[in-house]
Amino acid sequence: MQMLWTLMGVASAVMVTVLPGVAVPVESHASGRVEQPPGTLSITVPAAVSLGGASPGSSISRQMGEVRVSDTRGRRPAVWTATVSASDFTTPGGGAARQISRSQLSYWSGPATSTMGPGTRVPGQATSAQAQSLSVPRTAFTKTSGNGNNTTAWQPTLILAVPATAVGGTYTGTVTHSVA
Repeated sequence: MQMLWTLMGVASAVMVTVLPGVAVPVESHASGRVEQPPGTLSITVPAAVSLGGASPGSSISRQMGEVRVSDTRGRRPAVWTATVSASDFTTPGGGAARQISRSQLSYWSGPATSTMGPGTRVPGQATSAQAQSLSVPRTAFTKTSGNGNNTTAWQPTLILAVPATAVGGTYTGTVTHSVA
């Protein structure tokens, strides 16, 4: 008898790094100074993702929805790196058969689905053949040149290899994106 279980609620936790802009005095023809307001560097992700159901010993693959980096720092160069990491997946009850290691979860960013503003964007894993295990944090996307005031979005894919020893149940875990 083949047991079907459901992997739901893969919460996509959000960590936002805001880099304060340095207030740069700008001389004007009038007396006094005008200060440039600081911008932000932020990342948004889907709140939750359901990978669906799979049998022990099989794998399941789903896009997790849009991940978007917004950079309003307006400085040169405004480069950044988005990183992705994951927790282990567990179902209530404890024990090794009720846990799927994060090393069983792979990620590939794919190409940018939309961009605004100048600069070179580089996907961490452009194709499915380049998918990487989330056993350690991985680079999801980078911006290697250009100024601030830009956005970059992509639709990453998650691939979970379900161990043959996994017991039936609803497994939850967290996939975290951050940008700096």
